[in-house]
Order: sequence, then C-alpha cells, then structure tokens
Amino acid sequence: MSDSDTPRTPGPWDRKPDEAAVAPSHKPAPAPAPVRVQAAEPPLDKGQNPVWAVVSTLLLGGMIWVFTQSWVIAVAAIWGLLVHEYGHVLAMNRLGMGPARIYIIPFLGGVARSQRLPDSEWHGVLVSLAGPAFGLLAAIPFLAGFAIQGHPLWLEGIFAIAIINLVNLAPAPPLDGSKALGPVLARIHPMVEKAAMVLIGVVVVAWGLINGSYLFAAFLALALYGHLRRGAWRPEGRPLTGGESAKSVGLFLLTAAACAGVALTALIPISNDLADALYLGGRYFGFGQ
Repeated sequence: MSDSDTPRTPGPWDRKPDEAAVAPSHKPAPAPAPVRVQAAEPPLDKGQNPVWAVVSTLLLGGMIWVFTQSWVIAVAAIWGLLVHEYGHVLAMNRLGMGPARIYIIPFLGGVARSQRLPDSEWHGVLVSLAGPAFGLLAAIPFLAGFAIQGHPLWLEGIFAIAIINLVNLAPAPPLDGSKALGPVLARIHPMVEKAAMVLIGVVVVAWGLINGSYLFAAFLALALYGHLRRGAWRPEGRPLTGGESAKSVGLFLLTAAACAGVALTALIPISNDLADALYLGGRYFGFGQ
C-alpha cells in the first residue's frame, strides 16, 4: 500500500482546499521569452528634388559656359558628368548598395549616393573606378559629330569629357582615385595612405588654383580638411586581399590609360601628330604653363 492509495484526515498544517487551489506552484513559472525588436532600417533616399536638380544643372552648365565661352564644352561637361555618375550608380546597384541616386551640386559637379556601405573594400574600388570607365562612353556622340561634320569643336567636347574622368582619378579625397588606391596604400600602413592622400590633395588644390578653378580647389581643400579631421581613415568593410590589391592597381592604370587615350584622340587631329598632342596635354596639366 502506498500513501497515495489510502485517504488521510487533514492535519493542522495542511492547506485548506481553497488555499491549495490558488497557491502558487513550488516550481517557478518560466520567464517569458524576450521579444526582439529589430532596428528599423533608415528610409530609402528618394533622391534629389527634380526642380532643384534642373536648377543645379543649369547653374553648373552656365558657370562652365562663362569660363569657356563654348556651348559644346558646357554641354559635354554636363553630359559627361551625368554619364560618369551613372557609372557609379550601375556599380552600386549591381553590388547590392542601391538603389543609388545622383545629386548635382551647383557650381561644383555631381555625386552618386548609395543606400548602404559596400561589403568590402574591393567593392568600393569597383564602384570608384566604374565612374571614370563608364564616363568615357559620353564621348561617343561627340566623336560621331566630328566624324560627320569634321568641326574641331566636337573634339573640344571629347577632350573635356576625358579630362573630367582623368582628373577624378587623382588619388586625392574625395575624388575617385583616393577610393581606388587608398585601400591599397592602407595595406602597407594607414599612415602611408594618409600621407599620400594629403600630399596629392595639396598638389591638386594648387593645380586648381593656378588654372583658375577656384571653386573646384576650394571644394577639394574642404574635403581634404574633413579627411584630416576624421578619426577613422579607412571605411567599413572587409579589407583588400593581396590579389585584390594587385587587381585594384591594374584596373586603376587601365582606366587612367583609357582616359588619357581618349584625351589624345581629341588632341591629335588638332595638333597633327602624337608629339604635339602630348605637348598640348602636358601644357594643360603643367599648371597652366
């Protein structure tokens, strides 16, 4: 027989029936599962207001026309800028950073903005070089215009487009070249990258001042100052591997060679031979001399 089989008279220490019904169990109730609240993603960038985008484009084009007195160069610069930034947009969207947007900055230029940071520095290199490489396609309509009409004004448009993309490859912040070569230099040492960016940045700012591009020089000077004040020099994302560093340098040199080649293509018909074309191009980059 067991205690459970024989009824027993309740003792003085036993709980009353009503108390036993409401008494809590000796085994504590399990704690409720924590509710995980996911952080809300920031709202998607809707892009530049269309009206302001048109106004900014007109202001930029008007400034270029005032300085050059050439509608071909003004149109080529605006068209080349848009194609250049669209190259960044295509790369950003392809690498999962989109939907990217283009912003036109009055009197200065344009910028492509992604919705999220790249997963790796390699992706950042590809995005930075996509602008100058794709931007060269903007020269095709002007090359066709020269082939049809033979007027040298079309060559000025080609040269302007090539220079826009070539100058953007200068490894000075915030230009594309700094994002393409910066991670490679950082593999040597972060201070090597910083010193190189500052040195080249000062040279590019001086080049802008001597050539009369005062707004461009001021913009670069402010960007350089902002980079110097930044605590973390490297962007987020997986660093470059050794193989990716080699490919980054190779792609940078190929893109720079393509930009220089398009510029010489525009200068050779004007100067009649390659030597004179190199001389003219050297005068442009020789601080206006």
